[in-house]
Amino acid sequence: MRKKSVVVTSFVLSLFLLGCGHITKEKQLERFIEIHIAKVEPLSTQANLAYWDASTTGRPEDYNKLKQLQLKIRQIYSGPQEYALLKDMKESGQIRDARAVRQLDKLYYAYLKNQIEPELLEKLVDSDSKIQEKYNTFRGTMDGQKVTMSDIYTILTTGKDCRKRELAWRASKQVGDAIVDDLVELVKLRNKAARKVGFDNYHTLSIVTGEQSAEELDRIFDELCELTSEPFARLKKELDRVLAEGYGITPEDLMPWHYHDPFFQRTPLVYDLDLDIYYKDQDVKELAEKYYAGIGLPVDDILARSDLYDREGKYPHAFSFEGDRHGDVRILCNLQNTERWMETILHELGHAVYSKYHNRKEPWLLREPAHSFTTEAIAMFFGRLSRNAAWMQRMLDLSDEQRAKIERVSEKYLRFQQVLFARWAMVMYNFEKQLYANPNQDLNTLWWDLVEKYQFVRRPPGPVDAGWASKLHFTTAPCYYHNYMMGELLASQLHNHIVHKVLMLKSDEGVSYVGDRRVGDYLRGKVLGPGALYHWNEMIERATGEPLTPKYFVNQFIK
Repeated sequence: MRKKSVVVTSFVLSLFLLGCGHITKEKQLERFIEIHIAKVEPLSTQANLAYWDASTTGRPEDYNKLKQLQLKIRQIYSGPQEYALLKDMKESGQIRDARAVRQLDKLYYAYLKNQIEPELLEKLVDSDSKIQEKYNTFRGTMDGQKVTMSDIYTILTTGKDCRKRELAWRASKQVGDAIVDDLVELVKLRNKAARKVGFDNYHTLSIVTGEQSAEELDRIFDELCELTSEPFARLKKELDRVLAEGYGITPEDLMPWHYHDPFFQRTPLVYDLDLDIYYKDQDVKELAEKYYAGIGLPVDDILARSDLYDREGKYPHAFSFEGDRHGDVRILCNLQNTERWMETILHELGHAVYSKYHNRKEPWLLREPAHSFTTEAIAMFFGRLSRNAAWMQRMLDLSDEQRAKIERVSEKYLRFQQVLFARWAMVMYNFEKQLYANPNQDLNTLWWDLVEKYQFVRRPPGPVDAGWASKLHFTTAPCYYHNYMMGELLASQLHNHIVHKVLMLKSDEGVSYVGDRRVGDYLRGKVLGPGALYHWNEMIERATGEPLTPKYFVNQFIK
């Protein structure tokens, strides 16, 4: 039945193409877009809603429905005649209207990466869906008892029993061994598909069709590696001393489970003051709702549609979701009243306001972020506030004395967190690059080689397992992680611009943005509203006066 629908679609497009000889390229593109959206928009909405249902329930039937819809969408984008038409339009140079050019770029890259035969396409979608279902519904065990990721985070954040910490850390990795064989096979399928359309592997394909340059990404990561190596070594040496004293061991005895995150991508809150004490009697949902309303980006409707608390079968992490590009925006979380979840809900609502406040008058194809890393930038811009002393004082009604106490450690937390994240992003970027270059190599050993090189964390004794595969992004967002680092760079660039050009301040000392509608007005006008109307670097230059640069991140957190 599915194959029949594709044949009918191609036949209709063939008739359309035959009638295009006497009209301009721009008119052809206008007709193409009209036909394309009529097919894709309803399927896209249905697939998005199926993904939401699958993520919130864990039901196999929801995952199967999602798989079928994703396949139908990718079958549309695999049409060779349609791709040939788009390629001809792009190479002709006759499309000059800015909105038309951007829509053509979006369509061209979407069709390019799907130019593969139906059987391989079906295998890709089926394999991807099965892995996601297994990952999302898997629960690790400790001493034979199932534990949630929220349980694991609690143990790793607060637990002093080293044996229990090790069990929790290993429980967080068990899903990796459960899915790794299927995941490696999916990597090989993705590479096969990439080679079908002229790329050496899927990693390269993803970067090119994401309108980025591998050479530029390599340059940025190499530069960040050099700039962060000494500061990170110094900060981590101090952290290791503090952690070791707390556990009653030497720094040389520290293992991965002694840090407070399964992948050591967040700074442990161990410097004189645990920020969780300020959130434990608060409601992080209400705080986030109040904050966003105060800067002129209300999110009450988003939260009303959202799924915010942990339960069996539900996706164990967090994400932002847009159902239809017409305003159905939600977030999924598993909230607890901790600093981690304060950061997470601020972060996910940052994604959500980017989706909510697109200019709905723009074409459907442009009602999305300028790039995936630009929405990450907005999420990170807001997520950073959970450790900002000025923000905490105003939002939590703290005294000057409490604020002063927080300030003594919050700058260190913020600085260490950003340097640490840069090092962690290097692990992910370089591992995934090598994973797709050669999926047959010893990936478990490769992972720990990179962890030791960039994060200075010792591999555990004994045989290495596939705990790396428990990182959800290998499954749900392949070849994406570098965009988080790019987002951090842009978040700092936006922060600098807002402080100096919007708020007209000499420095960012004491800046919290609380209650300042100028922040929301600026973001709506310059970043959120335009959506994908401009190429990402043009949007950034229009919003900040210059293209993307690492210098503001370096100035804020490294120098």
